[in-house]
Amino acid sequence: MGLFGKKRGDSPGYEDNAALDGFGGYQPSDSSGYSPTSEPAPEPAEPKPEPEPQKPAKQPMSRSGRRAMYGFFATLGVIAVAALANNSDRSSDSSAPTPRTPTVYTPSPQVVAPPVTEGWQSVAGKDGVYAYDVPPNWTPKPGTIHGWEKGSQVPGITMVASAFVGEGYCPQEKRSRIGGSGVANVKVADPAAAARKALDDLTISAYNPEDGPLTAKITPEPLQTAEFTLGTGKKVSASILLAEVVTPPGPCGERRALVGVLAPQLGDASAALAVYSGQDTPGGADREQILKILKTYRGVPEADRKTITPPPSTLR
Repeated sequence: MGLFGKKRGDSPGYEDNAALDGFGGYQPSDSSGYSPTSEPAPEPAEPKPEPEPQKPAKQPMSRSGRRAMYGFFATLGVIAVAALANNSDRSSDSSAPTPRTPTVYTPSPQVVAPPVTEGWQSVAGKDGVYAYDVPPNWTPKPGTIHGWEKGSQVPGITMVASAFVGEGYCPQEKRSRIGGSGVANVKVADPAAAARKALDDLTISAYNPEDGPLTAKITPEPLQTAEFTLGTGKKVSASILLAEVVTPPGPCGERRALVGVLAPQLGDASAALAVYSGQDTPGGADREQILKILKTYRGVPEADRKTITPPPSTLR
């Protein structure tokens, strides 16, 4: 089927790591080939000053970009904006333009939490207030927003505290992934209803064309009851819902996927963890592993949160 990490098989679902990958005219600051949308112009040679080149017009942010940024800021917290330093040294040689220094990306401090599953990796979100674990072959990207935008036939979904598996597994589809995970804000108080809404939003949006027709066959399993442990140690009720998705075969031949959601009782809204994975490609997560990921979702005690600053990197 080849739809994982794609927007209904024809264009990629959005991904944002403080900037959208390939949308709105800019890329995430941790992607290869990243460069700021505007750079300092070289110093003109003297004694004949040259007019400053016009700065390129800023590209408008795409609809998916607006949705990701506004939805995230309004629901689960604010991502710190990374500092980009565009410094240039003035050369004493006035006969040639001054070369620009490399652009250095200084990552914002990141809050991490210890995993609760031996050998797995933790993915922390919202300043370390909550976390979940993923297997060692997954790639945690806690600062990344990803999802699928709303269309005329699909509801759309935005997820934060992301992780992915099997990136680039299919050469025929750019930015293909076997599966992924993330936390979505669901404005529903009842955990069972919140789990169903999050599952519907993801399965309908990820596995169907944005403007229809709705060709994916979605088969939910019976609802499961669970518990979610808050950072204080208090336990609240939660609901787990899984569904199998079958779509027509795509360029990579995949047809089956499994999606799981855990939604805790948190008041007027729920922060639901969603996990999705293809079932026809080696390296993905099967039903047992998806359930195991969901059941690691928890609040993190303040004493277990640790703030780190990733080492700065020089970007080309």
